[in-house]
Amino acid sequence: MALFAQRCGLLLLFLGIGCSAQTPTPYDVSHRIEQHLRLYFKLPDQVNVQLGARTPSELTDFDTLVVTLSDASHSQQVNVLISKDNKTLARFIKMDLTKDPYAEIMGKISLAQRPWRGKEDAKVVIVNFDDFQCPYCARMHQMLFGQIYPVYGDRVKIVYKDYPLDSIHPWASRAAVDSNCLAAQNNDSYWAFADTVHSSTRQIGTEGKPLPQQFEAVDAVAREQGRKFHLDMEKLDACLKSQDQTAVKASVQEAEQVGVEATPTAFVNGHKVAGAELDELRAAIERALRESATPSPAPSTAK
Repeated sequence: MALFAQRCGLLLLFLGIGCSAQTPTPYDVSHRIEQHLRLYFKLPDQVNVQLGARTPSELTDFDTLVVTLSDASHSQQVNVLISKDNKTLARFIKMDLTKDPYAEIMGKISLAQRPWRGKEDAKVVIVNFDDFQCPYCARMHQMLFGQIYPVYGDRVKIVYKDYPLDSIHPWASRAAVDSNCLAAQNNDSYWAFADTVHSSTRQIGTEGKPLPQQFEAVDAVAREQGRKFHLDMEKLDACLKSQDQTAVKASVQEAEQVGVEATPTAFVNGHKVAGAELDELRAAIERALRESATPSPAPSTAK
């Protein structure tokens, strides 16, 4: 599903779907449309292609056709244009230049009551979708707080959101819930938990260790931070035991709405940075600083 989602950003695509002088039957047209969509979007066989009803479009001689692409776990609608003579398929995206597309992306990400580091009212906000069991996320965490935060800390606000990849990281959701239990009582305890877990993923998930023991190891880190920051331990234990996934699932849904497909993925004032690449992240921050008229750090500190 990720492959066809990535290809849906082309501004205009024309595909010839027939050169015969004869009028094709409805089946022939539908079948040919599916063939072209599967080839162009590189859809695997398990992806179902369902054609919706045709409606008038803004372009002369073309109708709008809604196509639903789905598999066992995902569904996405793609609008295409089809000529009234059934000979040409097109993909057209209308862009509203009166709106800031990056602000619209940030508007889809809720930061309410999320723990943060940096400057609370900073004009540059870095939102990182994190998986506590992901080794590349551990690298991103070290980069953010070992190289980015020391330079830009007074100019940015860093916020983490949950995007655990349960299919390959079995205790990632557990850690996400535990971190949120801590955050509900104390901002700093969340970050202490994040620092600890991201630096000890191998110890928590030692190869061959039964999953219940891995869960216990994650909970132990949470309780350790709870005691360190003098939290209400009875309340914390109740939260850890309940393992309420509501907030985590909501965060995952937000991530998918803004195009997150893997971790780590960060958004710097809406600019997407996929992967733990220092130069790319720094470039996005510098661009956001310029766009928000925020002075960049002195050259001597930005190393």
